[in-house]
Amino acid sequence: MSAIVFDCDGLLLDTETCWSRAEASLFADYGFGFGAQEKDLLIGRTLAAACDNMADYFGRPGIGPQLQAELMPRVEAELAAGAEPMPGARRMLELVGDRVPIAIATNSPRAMLTAALKSSGFDDFFTVSVAADEVDHPKPDPQLYTKAFALLDANPDTGVALEDSSTGVAAARAVGAFLITVPSQPGKKLDGDYVGMFPIIRSG
Repeated sequence: MSAIVFDCDGLLLDTETCWSRAEASLFADYGFGFGAQEKDLLIGRTLAAACDNMADYFGRPGIGPQLQAELMPRVEAELAAGAEPMPGARRMLELVGDRVPIAIATNSPRAMLTAALKSSGFDDFFTVSVAADEVDHPKPDPQLYTKAFALLDANPDTGVALEDSSTGVAAARAVGAFLITVPSQPGKKLDGDYVGMFPIIRSG
């Protein structure tokens, strides 16, 4: 195994709860409810793509940048209040962190990734991470993974990727890594060489 590259939101950290609270409040401001169908429009996508989908859903195409400006401070406030680790995530990082090179590849912007890692205490585990605003083509394009494995000086063909969303799965598949999928949405069917469920690893 040359390296392990992790997604962050919904895989390592329960940031999706933070995002969902912020998204639900924005949907409510525009007179819409927020449930699993609406979450499917947003999860795993870049902030810009999610807000464009949101604009189309609201029947107001073209206001994606406005929605992004309204959503970002809400998400940042939720993340700053605390992003909780997913069950088993901390223990897994403790087990693999000293044995194999690890990195993060996320569709979140750098500012939000930094806030989430800091509030959770996971920033101590990672010296390498790649955010959506640091590549030309984020997930589902493989560029985030390509860059992360390159920064680790690792071959993706002998590497492992961990994902929780369909866009992330597509990116990991395209780079050729062994794919471990842990869907963050209950009942969601996703591809993977190994498909697990939380907790990722049990303690004890």
